[in-house]
Amino acid sequence: MSYLFKPQNYDPILTLQQTEVGISKIKEFFQSNLSSELRLRRVTAPLFVLRGTGINDDLNGVERAVNFPIKDMGDARAEVVHSLAKWKRLTLAAYGVENGYGIYTDMNAIRADEELGNLHSLYVDQWDWERVMTAEERTIDFLKSIVRSIYASFLRTEYLVSESFPAIKPCLPAEITFIHAEELRQLYPTLTPKERETEFTRIHKAVFVIGIGGPLGDGQKHDGRAPDYDDWTTVAENGLAGLNGDILFWNPVLELAFEVSSMGIRVDKAALLRQLEMEGKSDRLNMYFHKRLAEGSLPLSIGGGIGQSRLCMFFLRKAHIGEIQSSIWPAEMYKECQKLNIILM
Repeated sequence: MSYLFKPQNYDPILTLQQTEVGISKIKEFFQSNLSSELRLRRVTAPLFVLRGTGINDDLNGVERAVNFPIKDMGDARAEVVHSLAKWKRLTLAAYGVENGYGIYTDMNAIRADEELGNLHSLYVDQWDWERVMTAEERTIDFLKSIVRSIYASFLRTEYLVSESFPAIKPCLPAEITFIHAEELRQLYPTLTPKERETEFTRIHKAVFVIGIGGPLGDGQKHDGRAPDYDDWTTVAENGLAGLNGDILFWNPVLELAFEVSSMGIRVDKAALLRQLEMEGKSDRLNMYFHKRLAEGSLPLSIGGGIGQSRLCMFFLRKAHIGEIQSSIWPAEMYKECQKLNIILM
C-alpha cells in the first residue's frame, strides 16, 4: 500500500532544470569524494544474477525478486538484483583487492514489492561499496571510523550544493551521533522503532543507529536484515551485539528521520553459521556464495549502499523521490502530488 507524506505549503526551491543540474553535480562530486575517503576503485556491476546461487541480496527475506527465463540457457531463471551486498564480496576476491582498499559501483535495481511513497520507488539506484579489512578491525570502533569518513563526504557535498544554490542552507551538524538500537529502545520504551528514530534524529540531526537485525532486550528487532551479509550478532566491547547500522538525517522538508545508507561489517564464517541458524536458513550453506564464505575463499570486508536519489532528494530539499527520478506511481498519488505542488518526473 502506498503512503504519501503531505508537507504543508511546499514550494520547491529549484526549478526542474536546476534540479537536473543539481543531481548531476551531487552524483559526480559525492562518488569522487567517497572513492577518495575509503580508497575505492570503480567497477562495473550486473543488473541481474542467476537464481539459486545465493548471490542476490535477500533484504528482509520476504521481497520477491523480479525474474525472467534465459532462452539460451535452457530457461534458467535470472533475478534482477535487490542490491549487490554479496556480489561485491565475490568481486573483491576475484580482483584480488588488497586490505584497506575496495570497490564501488552504480547499482540499479527494481523492487516490485516496495511500498510506494515519498521515500520509496520501484526503481532503486545507489552507490554500492565494499572494502577489504582484517580480523583485528572487526570492531565497533573501526565501524565508527568508516561511518565518520562517509559523513565527511556528505558534509563536503552539502557545502557544494549550498555554494551552487545559495537558497539551500546547510543543515547537517559537524559530527554524526552514534547510538545502539538497544540504547534507543531503552530511551524510548513506549515507541516503535521508527518513532524512536524520529525522536532521536529530530534532536541530533545526523545519526548512526548500530545493531540492526538481531533481537533487542524485548525480543523484537529494530528492523529486518538478511542473515548472510551484515554481522548483527557479534557482541562488541560495550556488551551489545551488532557491527552494522543505518545512517539517518533529519529531513527538514518532511520532518522525519531519513535513511540515506545501510552498511556494516560483513559476516565471517562464525557469524554466518550463527545467523543462518537463528533465522532457520541453514540450507543456504549449499549455495555458491555461502560455500565460498564458509571455506574461507572470500575476504573479510565492510560495505554498504548509499541511495543516490535519496541523497539528491535530501540535499536539493525535495519532498518526493519522484522529483529526482523517473518511475511509476499510482494515479491517486499523481493527483495528490499536483495539489501539493510536488512535480513528479
